[in-house]
Amino acid sequence: MYAIDPGLLAAARKHIEKFNRNDEEGFRQAVDNASAWEWLRERMPLFECPDPLIEETFYFRWWTYRKHLKETPDGTIITEFHAVLGHAGKHNSINCACGPHFYEGRWLAQKNRFLDDYARFWFRGGGSLRAYSAWLSDAIWQTCLVSGDFSLAVDLLPDMVENYRAWERGHLHSSGLFWSDDDRDGMEFSISGPGLRPTLNSYMAADATAIAAIGQMAGRPDVAEEFTAKGELLAKLINERLWDEQDQFYKTVPLESKDTPVATWDFRRMDPNRNVREQVGFIPWAFRLAVPGRGAAWAQLTDPQGLAAPFGPLTAERRHPRFMFEHSTHECLWNGPSWPFATSQTLMGLATLLATEDQPVVTKADYLATLQTYARSHYRELPDGRIVSWVDENLDPFTGEWLSRRMLESWGWCTDKGGYERGKDYNHSTFCDLVISGLIGFRPGLTGGFEIRPLVPAKTWNYFCLDNLRFRGQRITIRYDADGTRYGQGRGLQVFADGIVVAGADELTDLMVGA
Repeated sequence: MYAIDPGLLAAARKHIEKFNRNDEEGFRQAVDNASAWEWLRERMPLFECPDPLIEETFYFRWWTYRKHLKETPDGTIITEFHAVLGHAGKHNSINCACGPHFYEGRWLAQKNRFLDDYARFWFRGGGSLRAYSAWLSDAIWQTCLVSGDFSLAVDLLPDMVENYRAWERGHLHSSGLFWSDDDRDGMEFSISGPGLRPTLNSYMAADATAIAAIGQMAGRPDVAEEFTAKGELLAKLINERLWDEQDQFYKTVPLESKDTPVATWDFRRMDPNRNVREQVGFIPWAFRLAVPGRGAAWAQLTDPQGLAAPFGPLTAERRHPRFMFEHSTHECLWNGPSWPFATSQTLMGLATLLATEDQPVVTKADYLATLQTYARSHYRELPDGRIVSWVDENLDPFTGEWLSRRMLESWGWCTDKGGYERGKDYNHSTFCDLVISGLIGFRPGLTGGFEIRPLVPAKTWNYFCLDNLRFRGQRITIRYDADGTRYGQGRGLQVFADGIVVAGADELTDLMVGA
């Protein structure tokens, strides 16, 4: 019989209570701080490991996530900012981060089906579906793979198809690729600027693949065939047109508008001020689009003249002459600063690469090191010298200071930009999902089974435990104990479903459970 580990539960409560004590609760939505523990204990997975920063950040990000649940006449939605912003849509919603909202939230027990509400809001409740680029259909599909209930996706299939066609009408370039503005990717003032970018093209390819799968499930072979072809063509074009063979990286082809013709596909002959390796070049891996044999791109992740930094990864390569170019009137810059949104996508891509391809460039140790860097960025020093858990917009990649926050504070917390502490608890990225599906490697299958592909390097940690993970009506526990002394139930890796051992191995290794 399944029972939550009482030690894990007690440790989780201490984390939540600590965050409550340190918080200046300026905004309250559906679940306030006083209700946080009771709400989370019924819903969140539990996690422990030897790395205190990763463990603390795991709980911190659940604690901040529930702050963004907002009850509206259109059901429960998930916000990006607490502050009401002029560029937001109905109920202060912003679609730019809806992908991370679903990827993260799918691991919470859906007692009140808030993700169902949220999905319907975007398609049928007045959400601004295309204000920014996003991967909404893919995110809903990935959520259904965890819950095992595909009825919502099938119901929304016509809306997903129409949304895709609307993107085609407004953004499809004559080349067959999608054009996007870096600002509408939520990536203002990037070095590459607008054009045929790895961002929207990868999102659209992922959405097409998801729509095809949902079409097959809904008994719509016409939809499945059409969108399989769309996804395959877009993946082919991404790999042919956005890959720079000389620099071994996916890049943006700069274009000023959707109707601007492509003068050349040779990156050497494009504007040198906009020919740059940027972190968005990892996105094709995040959505399983990159062809094998291109792992050389990942050398940039650990190169100090590439994208590596103490609080990185950088959003643009340090060696480029326009790296961190100054802009005095806007607080959101993507020309080098580190952004949690981009770091999430990079870690998604790295997890996919490591799980699917043997290559000599990056290893499991690089995944863990990047996740540790990301966890280390989730802090802020208060004026009284205390260090508290914190997540905001973008970071100085060399000092870890929250850049947008510093700029907005120096400008007097401009009311037209959201006011006091606009970016506090910023909900525009994932972290818990990167632990669950990346580091621990829980990957759901289509027919009810799942895989465990741990990215914890061998002989690095003596133990870890992911408990109370809800998957298709079961509670999953994944436990590693190097010598059997931590949990007293044997050595090695063990997987439990509702308290019953369903898989195991003496060492950290990949495991498959069920079909």
